[in-house]
Amino acid sequence: MTNYQTGHDAEKVVAEHLADRGFKIIELNWKTKWCEIDIVARKDRAIYFVEVKSRRGDSFGSGLDYITKPKLQKMKFAAELWVTNKNWDGDYQLVAAEVDGAKITFIDDLFV
Repeated sequence: MTNYQTGHDAEKVVAEHLADRGFKIIELNWKTKWCEIDIVARKDRAIYFVEVKSRRGDSFGSGLDYITKPKLQKMKFAAELWVTNKNWDGDYQLVAAEVDGAKITFIDDLFV
C-alpha cells in the first residue's frame, strides 16, 4: 500500500469517527494551489480543520511528531484561507489526529 493510500484511508477513518460523534463533514481534502486541509468538519457553531497523520510504525516517531511549528503555520494559513473563501464568521480551530491501527488520538486547539 502506498503512503498516499495509507493517508487517504486514515482520513476516511477519522472522518467516520467524527461523523459518529455528531460532526458534519463539510469537505475532505480541500485544496488550492497554495494549501490543503485534510478534513473540514462542523459541530454546533464551530468549524474544525483537521490534519490527519498516520504511520505504519513508530521507528520515525508518531504522526503527531510531524505537527511542527512550520506545519502549524501552514495549517493556520489554510484555515484562514478557507474561512475567507467561505465567508465564515464563526469560531474555528485547528485539530490534529493520528491514526495508529484502530486507535485515533486527537490534539485540539492547535492555534499558536
